[in-house]
Amino acid sequence: MRFGPVPLAAAQGAIAAHSVRLEDGVIRKGTRLGRAEIARLEAAGLAEVVVARLEAGDLGEDAAAALLADAVSGPHVRAAPADTGRANLYAAAAGLVRAAPDAVGAFNDVDEAITLATLRDFAPVAVGDMVGTVKIIPFAVPAASAQAAARAAPGALSVAPYRLTRVAVISTLLPGLAPKLVEKAVAVTRARLHPTGARIIDNRTVPHEAQALAATLTAVAQAGAELAIVFGASAITDRSDVVPAALVEAGGVVDRLGMPVDPGNLIMLGRLGEMPVIGAPGCARSPKENGFDFVLHRLLACLPVSAGDIARMGAGGLLTDIAARPHPRAAMAGEGTAGEGAFAAVILAGGRSARMGERGGQAVNKLLEEVAGVPVVRRVAEAALASRARPVIVVTGHDAGAVAEALAGLDVTLVHNADFASGMASSLASGIGAVPEGAAGALLMLGDMPLVGPGLIDQLIAAHDPQAGRLVCVPRHGERRGHPVLWSRRFFAELCALSGDVGARHLLAAHAEVVAEVEAADDGALVDVDTPQLLDAARRRAIRTEPA
Repeated sequence: MRFGPVPLAAAQGAIAAHSVRLEDGVIRKGTRLGRAEIARLEAAGLAEVVVARLEAGDLGEDAAAALLADAVSGPHVRAAPADTGRANLYAAAAGLVRAAPDAVGAFNDVDEAITLATLRDFAPVAVGDMVGTVKIIPFAVPAASAQAAARAAPGALSVAPYRLTRVAVISTLLPGLAPKLVEKAVAVTRARLHPTGARIIDNRTVPHEAQALAATLTAVAQAGAELAIVFGASAITDRSDVVPAALVEAGGVVDRLGMPVDPGNLIMLGRLGEMPVIGAPGCARSPKENGFDFVLHRLLACLPVSAGDIARMGAGGLLTDIAARPHPRAAMAGEGTAGEGAFAAVILAGGRSARMGERGGQAVNKLLEEVAGVPVVRRVAEAALASRARPVIVVTGHDAGAVAEALAGLDVTLVHNADFASGMASSLASGIGAVPEGAAGALLMLGDMPLVGPGLIDQLIAAHDPQAGRLVCVPRHGERRGHPVLWSRRFFAELCALSGDVGARHLLAAHAEVVAEVEAADDGALVDVDTPQLLDAARRRAIRTEPA
């Protein structure tokens, strides 16, 4: 292929190498230049143009991309039509990508003008997901190079479809194990299986004893389960531990205990007859990707997973930290055992009270309205000061002077958010930014909830226990969650990254595995005063309580 500037008189039939902007529009890169295009260039005062011109033995970019996409497409991969030298490759089945690294490397070694990019080997995909792309860099390549690349990597990219669909989940129980932990593990597993087409056909709980578990493994295999997942009440730390011992007692084999993937170290892989058995690590209760996924997806696709395969997962096996595990690489100040460490109270008091309407032609600020003779925002601050939370930080915004006056004489730290109009997230970030470095975390309190008492705040602080995975504590009354919410310091970066007029509700869902619910004695955790009607209701119920 010839490439470079030519006089306009010699450009007809060539390919525009770059887009050219003209007063009457754009002649785009890749346009085959005809008389009309050359006339427009001449009218613009140009004397030459940079072009590409194919020579004998060249294959155009789209023809080359189409040829190579077809060549590398293996089972369950389809190639889209080529355009601008690119042909994308898509999964024709849900399953795991198989991208042979050596073959892909050999393909890309043929000619720098010919490229193939794929998802990583064993990446899970759904039908229609892009799994790779062939891109020809210039406008043409020698046909001989394209043919050599095609020979270097025939069927190099494929998808191994998921095949197993019938899964049994067994949870072992010990005294003190919260039922909600078992329910959460099953729910997370069901969601994890959904994209693969597999489902839980058998869900059982048994005592954390080898004999009882062995009998249950045998029973689910006889009932038609194709794969069994065991969530042990305690971690598997030895081949003589309950879960592996139960598998052996049932007549099965333990192929591997432990894996070089973190999180996911404490996994067990074995089999009972033809049924694979996974002793799930604790991180499998989290929806975030971990070592459990590496093994589970391969088994569902009926791909072999030997002890050696697991040993080789260490390269790339250091995954992003999940909240549920300790962070030895970045220890959190004050984050100790249950109830330890100081927690700040951050009261958000910067909103406009848009739903309260007007009185005498003036907008009503709900935070300054009185409940039992005390301004709403002062009641909230007094409750925080009567609790163990320290310091108490109040974030102001709208009507900041009046809010500060309502808090006069209280031992609170005022932080003004000049950007309060952008929404709650900016006030939240301002408050988090004022929390002392030594604090274990913060309680996020809403300034319009006058019925929250100090007892509930202290309950939330006492419930915090990093060692037990209780990093976020939320009050619950009946079937509803309320406020305030206690957050461990390790979530501060995510809280500060929020934007707009949104709170942190979606973060609760994202980190569900570390959320602990605290039963509130009354519904004060649910009552705000957003409207005049709600304010009147709160006034009728309130009994003023002096701070302790």
